[in-house]
Amino acid sequence: MPATTLITSLPTFISADEHKTLVGSTPASFNDIPPKLCHKEDNVSVSLDPPLDNFSAEDAAHGSLYVIESYLVFMSTSGRGFQIPYPAITLHAISRADSGPSIYCQLDDSVGSPDDPSTTDDTIDMRELTIVPQNQSSLDPIFEALSTCASLHPDHNLSSDEEMDDSNAFLNPDEPGAGPFEVFTGDEGQELSEVGRAALEHLESIIVYP
Repeated sequence: MPATTLITSLPTFISADEHKTLVGSTPASFNDIPPKLCHKEDNVSVSLDPPLDNFSAEDAAHGSLYVIESYLVFMSTSGRGFQIPYPAITLHAISRADSGPSIYCQLDDSVGSPDDPSTTDDTIDMRELTIVPQNQSSLDPIFEALSTCASLHPDHNLSSDEEMDDSNAFLNPDEPGAGPFEVFTGDEGQELSEVGRAALEHLESIIVYP
């Protein structure tokens, strides 16, 4: 099952205030606390490449973005939307492309949904997601919320010597000295995977660093 799945209703979540209240009440099990909404952004358009089946350009033209601890969700004003589990988001960054500022994500659709672990195909199916908020000042809060939620879902398939330092896992090109793929140093013997090379080439073509 592809990681990016169509939805017609939002997944369960609670607000930050509700989450704080529940945590403060010392519940019998913290696992029973619903996922927290870390950021909501209205007046957002998205694009998916390749497109998602049964999700039209009209669906993608206007809606709301929900950065929930469990999923990244876009819900269109048409009533159709999609959700993405964070392990499927292999890369996210703030793009300053000529087409306009946006959040750029690369998705590994072979990851599948955490609620449906039946995906066993080793073929990596990449999809690109571009998130364009009408309010450009929201790019940083969206990026930060994405980074926070992604950090809650580490890739358990990584061996200890492959794990990246948390400070380099998500890159904000607005930060001084931040460059594309800082964890790749170019040292002799170090190689990027095919997916990594494609990501590096694409990012270098669309992201402008100050």
